[in-house]
Amino acid sequence: MPSYIHYLETSVPVTQGNQLELLDRLKSFHKNDRKTQAILHRIYTQSGIDRRHTVLNDYYSKDPQSFFHRCFNPEYIPSTGERNKQYESAAKELFLKTANALIQQHKKTDLPPISHVITVSCTGFFAPGPDYEIVKELGLASSVERYHIGFMGCYAAFPALRMAKAFCDQNPKAMILVVAAELCSLHFNPKTDPDTLIAGSVFADGSAGALVSAIKPMRSAFKIEDFANDLAYEGEQDMAWTIGDTGFDMTLSSYVPDIIKNNMNDITDSLFSSFDLGVEDIGYWAIHPGGRAILDKVEHSFELEDKALDASRTVLKNNGNMSSATILFVLDELLKRPPSQAHTREGRNTTLAMAFGPGLSIETALLRRIEPN
Repeated sequence: MPSYIHYLETSVPVTQGNQLELLDRLKSFHKNDRKTQAILHRIYTQSGIDRRHTVLNDYYSKDPQSFFHRCFNPEYIPSTGERNKQYESAAKELFLKTANALIQQHKKTDLPPISHVITVSCTGFFAPGPDYEIVKELGLASSVERYHIGFMGCYAAFPALRMAKAFCDQNPKAMILVVAAELCSLHFNPKTDPDTLIAGSVFADGSAGALVSAIKPMRSAFKIEDFANDLAYEGEQDMAWTIGDTGFDMTLSSYVPDIIKNNMNDITDSLFSSFDLGVEDIGYWAIHPGGRAILDKVEHSFELEDKALDASRTVLKNNGNMSSATILFVLDELLKRPPSQAHTREGRNTTLAMAFGPGLSIETALLRRIEPN
């Protein structure tokens, strides 16, 4: 049974940082370490990012007690408990903002009531969780089924959409609300090893969601065809998360783009063959912008035309890497563009979406953009 992404919504915190301003600020904290300054300069100027958003309202404060300043003071560095406390309040706000935007879109339709809520996050924990908060605060029926996908990383929107499709296959009247929110900036780490510096240069905060059902939309939307996934075991230590005493420790090594490039065809070949498709049949590309180098490797591997990954590069430029929420930002960016501006190959509505995460996990989805008759 076909399923559809009817609506997509995104939201970001008010506070944002210009990437070059952030670079200058970080250099000031390492003024006696020319080597780290040089590495920071190279990473930040080549990141493909102009700005990123954060829930830390005191991010630019010069107060020694502000969060950012305390990260560089071993005696006062914020603990994991303190960071998670901030996550609980700030994540609730973002989850509710995105979910409410989708619910308001839903109210304008004659679609069945929302039957399921799936929330996604890997940057914090609390219970009752964000799924509970959405049902309670936004007036959904208390009988709505609730699920939370936690700590899976940047690819987690795909299991959420896969779960939504399974619910639609089971019940043609199911209406699933999917919302992801990530607050990566809460886990800023002052370590100067290259992997930590790379992670600190790309991760950001944001939320995105989708409304999924088996009912054919009367507007521009994505039809969900199928999913595929695989693991590149050699990247297990190159993209990882662990919980430390002073936040979650993120690992994003410089080897990740090459690992993705070397393993990408294994997963896409099986997906293409099952639908009798080739790279030349893909009209839209929605690639998770984990970093500029990742997008460059994907573009080179598939020998894509110029602008093929423009939606992914735009999201990276304006928002950075917001972990699980990011691929939904990319799909939203694609859907907002008229077909004539979004197609990389004229007349083809097939969309390949792809994201990467700890493991190293590679998740893909085959979608089709559909337009109202």
